[in-house]
Amino acid sequence: MARVPAALRELRPRQWTKNLAVFAPLVFARAVFVPGAALAATLTFLAFCALASGIYVVNDWVDQVQDRLHPEKKHRPIAAREIGAVGAAALVAVCWAVGGALAALAEPDVVPTVVAYLVVELAYIFWLKRYVIVDALVIATGFVLRVFAGAEAIHVPVSNWLFLCALLLALFLALAKRRHELDSLEHHAHGHRPALADYSVPLLDQMLTIVAASCIVAYALYSVAPDTVEKMGSDRMKFTVPFVVYGIFRYLYLIVRKGAGGSPERVLLSDPGTLVNLGLYLATVGWVLWGHRP
Repeated sequence: MARVPAALRELRPRQWTKNLAVFAPLVFARAVFVPGAALAATLTFLAFCALASGIYVVNDWVDQVQDRLHPEKKHRPIAAREIGAVGAAALVAVCWAVGGALAALAEPDVVPTVVAYLVVELAYIFWLKRYVIVDALVIATGFVLRVFAGAEAIHVPVSNWLFLCALLLALFLALAKRRHELDSLEHHAHGHRPALADYSVPLLDQMLTIVAASCIVAYALYSVAPDTVEKMGSDRMKFTVPFVVYGIFRYLYLIVRKGAGGSPERVLLSDPGTLVNLGLYLATVGWVLWGHRP
């Protein structure tokens, strides 16, 4: 029982906010009030929370030596030697068993996407994270698979716009994390993550600029696209664009001026500007989707 708090910290519940991507198809397909859809999406969300926690345990076990060089990651239970091999293996087994059961309960069609997610994440941990640029793209792929799983859970197709926006936003967050690691670890960066040796702060700043601009343009085009206007019954989605622009610019500001970026979920849960902007964005989306009926 004394190890329960360590086990809970190892599961990283704060990072479960990443799995909220599962709900994107539910919201933008206007299926929130469709019978059974919200339940299926919620079960899929919980499945990814369990599956991702298992991935975190595997990752922390593999990276425990490197994590001890990091000012924050050295406090993770495995790196701090609070959890051993048996405990880590038990956590992974329980997480993946629960996650798989929840995915099957939500919708059997979700299971192949869940398996693909695990394969991609394990390939990242044991191989792909060593390769510059590829590492960030693989992280972004994990977010896209969450969106696909959310769509499969409620039987709606993933639009091209949703795919592009999810991919670009996830890539933006992944590159921001790399910049934070490079900036905070300085000469210890290569020892913590081999791929960081091939990055530089100026290079990552250029990549972030390109991806941020692409993300804003993709979302803006989505908001006024003919199929979006037809689906929403109006062109009001364009009024959400300023909140997306502010959100991305705010995150860039926090990365460059405040040294944030290493933990997107921490920014989401603690930065007042981001929280207010997110609330206004969701309120506007609600008004666009349900404020009138075509």
